[in-house]
Amino acid sequence: MAGLIATLARIVRHRWHDERDTRRAIPPEMVERLMRRVAASERRHTGEIRICVEAGLPASYLWRHATARERAVTLFGKLRVWDTEDNNGVLIYLLLADHAIEIVADRGLNRHIDATRWQHLVAHMGDAFGAGRYEDGLTQALEEVSALLVEYFPAPADEGEAGARINELPDAPVLEGDPLLKE
Repeated sequence: MAGLIATLARIVRHRWHDERDTRRAIPPEMVERLMRRVAASERRHTGEIRICVEAGLPASYLWRHATARERAVTLFGKLRVWDTEDNNGVLIYLLLADHAIEIVADRGLNRHIDATRWQHLVAHMGDAFGAGRYEDGLTQALEEVSALLVEYFPAPADEGEAGARINELPDAPVLEGDPLLKE
C-alpha cells in the first residue's frame, strides 16, 4: 500500500508541473543566453552539447517507476546527441519535478572520463539548482563540460573559413513543450 501511495504522490508531483513551470525556470531571454554559450563553447572543441529541461516525466515513465536517468538516456538518443562524428556529444538534462540532474556523454568522451568525475560535476550543479539558480547551474555545467571537451577534443588550431567545423546539432536548449520531447 505504501508503494502505491508513493507512486501516486510522484505522479501528482510530475503532472502538477508543466510547461509553464519550465518557462518560468528557463525564460526566453535565458534560453537565448544559453544558446549563445553553447555556440561559443562549441567553437573551442569538436564536441556537441545539448541542454534539455523538463518539468515532469511523461506518464508512461511514471507508471513504470522510471528514473530521470532513464529519461535522459532516452532523450540522448532521441535528440541524436549520440550521432556525432567523433562520438563526443553530451546531454545536460534537468528534471524540475524531481530536482534531478543528469549528464549523458557519448562513448568517445566517456573513454576519458570516469563516473566519479561526472558525479562530482552533477553535485556542483545541484547546489545552484537547489537554490533555484537554474541559469547559474546550467552555465556552470556547460563550462565544466566544455573544459572536458576542450581537454580531450580541442578544435583544430588551423580551422579557418574554408575548414570551419559543421555544427552537427542545434545549440538551443530543448524545453518542455517542444515536439522533440513527445513520447
